[in-house]
Amino acid sequence: MNFVEPIRDPDKIDKIKEYLKSRNKRNYIMFLLGITTGLRISDILKLTKEDILKSHIDIKETKTTKRKRVKIPGYIKRELTSYAKTLDEGDYVIQSRQGCNKAIDRSTAYRILREAAEYVNLTEIGTHTLRKTFGYHFYKQTNNIGMLQELFNHSDQQTTKRYIGINQDDLDQAMDKYRI
Repeated sequence: MNFVEPIRDPDKIDKIKEYLKSRNKRNYIMFLLGITTGLRISDILKLTKEDILKSHIDIKETKTTKRKRVKIPGYIKRELTSYAKTLDEGDYVIQSRQGCNKAIDRSTAYRILREAAEYVNLTEIGTHTLRKTFGYHFYKQTNNIGMLQELFNHSDQQTTKRYIGINQDDLDQAMDKYRI
């Protein structure tokens, strides 16, 4: 398995949004949901039209089978509502072009993200990058590792810090200051 990092640079996030939005609205919505809710890609791919029209996304997590309730940030609500109008009742949000009302698979999501990452010269990107990007920026804005730990269902704060790349940032900064 490849090691993936969060997208730390807000300008690169904006460029990826623009790139995806100009090429395919579905792919843009997938990216947007990932970086604003912190859901795993497996859970994003199972969302239906009705899931994104509410104030919260209520799911049973695929990986942990735990119930999860995530508030949809207000600033993306208009885009989600507009996109949902293009879907029929019960349609998957991230719909495949193959077959009738099927979601894309994880490998297709990975290819979409890799292509967008190449556009902005990013490496170490994968489907988990979306969740890690959410976590990294949530922590930077709130400085509340405990809340993020709870959102991610991690057992301890060190796991959460390592997961979102904060430990790596701290190590990199220390190495930049180190002199002998």
